Amino acid sequence: MALSIEPRGSVFLVAVVCLLVVGVCAPFSGHDLQRAVQIAVGACAVLYGLSAAPVEQLVDRPTALGLALIIALGLVSSMLAHQPLWALAEVALFVSCGAIAVGFAWLRRQGGEPLDRILIMVVVLICVIKSIQYMQAGVLAFASAEQVLDPDLLLTGFSNKRFYGQFQTLTLPLLALPLLTPALNRSLKAAVFTLLCVWWLIAISGGTRGTWLGMAAAGVVLAVLGPWARRWLGWQFGAVLGGLLLYWLMFTVLAGYLGIEVANGAGDRLTTHLSGRGPIWWQAWQMLVERPWLGFGPMHFADIANKVAAHPHQAILQWASEWGVPSALCVALLAWRGGWATFGVLRERTRSVERVDLLRICLFAAVVGALVQSMVDGVIVMPNSQVWLALVVGWLMGLHVWRTPVTAELPLARGAWKILSVLAVGLLIFIAVRDVPHLKQSQQQYLDAHQDFLQPRFWAQGVIAR
Repeated sequence: MALSIEPRGSVFLVAVVCLLVVGVCAPFSGHDLQRAVQIAVGACAVLYGLSAAPVEQLVDRPTALGLALIIALGLVSSMLAHQPLWALAEVALFVSCGAIAVGFAWLRRQGGEPLDRILIMVVVLICVIKSIQYMQAGVLAFASAEQVLDPDLLLTGFSNKRFYGQFQTLTLPLLALPLLTPALNRSLKAAVFTLLCVWWLIAISGGTRGTWLGMAAAGVVLAVLGPWARRWLGWQFGAVLGGLLLYWLMFTVLAGYLGIEVANGAGDRLTTHLSGRGPIWWQAWQMLVERPWLGFGPMHFADIANKVAAHPHQAILQWASEWGVPSALCVALLAWRGGWATFGVLRERTRSVERVDLLRICLFAAVVGALVQSMVDGVIVMPNSQVWLALVVGWLMGLHVWRTPVTAELPLARGAWKILSVLAVGLLIFIAVRDVPHLKQSQQQYLDAHQDFLQPRFWAQGVIAR
């Protein structure tokens, strides 16, 4: 089946795929590069949105009104914030993520199932590259004369292993799609299952408990969604066992045979310790209590310096303390409505073997896993996680089956969205042009002054307090 999208859609697809591969797979990649990639992807999405032909609505009227209210509250909160420009930058990130989701939803409506195959192939390709990088680093580590091996050093392309874990939470569910496809031959399924086991090996050795929690929650939800969802759960469970076996062979059997001590192993992460989250959760709560209606301003958790992080590692507390409780409730309500609508479609099609319904299972699991992980981690803060979450949500929007007849988009609303998205990306580009030439210098100045580690938010040095 040929891919039937217009030329501008093809350009958008190729550009975004190239940016995604660079942002994740480049050996020199990190937080700042991934933020630049995010801005570039947002710009591509906005340009595509400006030129794309109008299609039927992607969201219903209550959702559109809710989004408009969130943005309006964010703008008011920004104007009252201590540093309005940084607050507006956070609102601009929210809008640009919306533009990315809308762009992929429109692309999916045009491309249909052939586009699904392309995007899954991209996910598989990126995971293969990252797995090869991990194995190569492992071979070099075991071949060296070092007597102590830290598995964290095998993770490349991310500033922090938790950011790597967030990416895995969004891709582990998608890697299972080929295993659910009845038409796929056994040799290809064996190759994909091997990749999934290695991907779980990396998730286990990285020790990101948020990934384990998110995937466990996704498994619990999918367990009630019919036989194919439970088959997805079975493949994931089998891959977890395979990953554990690989971890044992590498870091216990082989390391012991070579006389290498493993430091910071995955078993050391099996605790209920909050890893410093207690103080930042308390700070966010105090901010929420002090200014419940409009918050301190988007991104303004980072305007109150602390010794732990520039964000509270908890999505609800972060949104409520920065944007205000009404905005946080609105976001939670929209997330619940979207999730419940998708849950309803999955319940209706529990026995369907159509590829689109199997894909919907995997995408829903990715969203559930990411949202659960955002309760203990910075999923809604890190640039790569924001882009991939927007991609997955947009993909689901493009697949959604409406219960009521859809209507054409309102010209006024479409025009307002275009103007807002252009302004948002324009602001992000301005900040990037202003800051990128001086990032290394500002980071070093921060480290010299505080003798501390970097605290990522917008940039790797994300503390905006002056």
